[in-house]
Amino acid sequence: MMKQKNVNKRHLRNDILLIIVLLLVAATGAAYLFLFRGFGDVVKVTVDGELYGVYSLSQDRTEDISTGEDGRQLNRLVIREGKAFIQTATCPDGICAAHRAIFRNGESIVCLPHGVVVTVTTAQTQGEPDVVV
Repeated sequence: MMKQKNVNKRHLRNDILLIIVLLLVAATGAAYLFLFRGFGDVVKVTVDGELYGVYSLSQDRTEDISTGEDGRQLNRLVIREGKAFIQTATCPDGICAAHRAIFRNGESIVCLPHGVVVTVTTAQTQGEPDVVV
């Protein structure tokens, strides 16, 4: 009976040690991604996978992205002070308009109902293909 308790305590201690190590690795990875991800130069807008436009983050502007058969679906993209955000959207859920402003390389805002994706990237990598076959 005593041997069983020692074995259980050892397993518990090893489990706790494993959880601590995994949490440290995850925290280190998250900190690396957050601290060392560069800032983007441009936002690339695609609608249903097709390029709609590329806009500089260094120039303040407002761009209305009209989609749908008759152009009634609207996402208003605002670029201000080096950050991009969706100000208003006519989609039913409005999740894209509630998203915080993006400015770091690789960040995205997605409006699924309208098929709009706004992604921050750098000007030199903007034209490179995503996949090379």
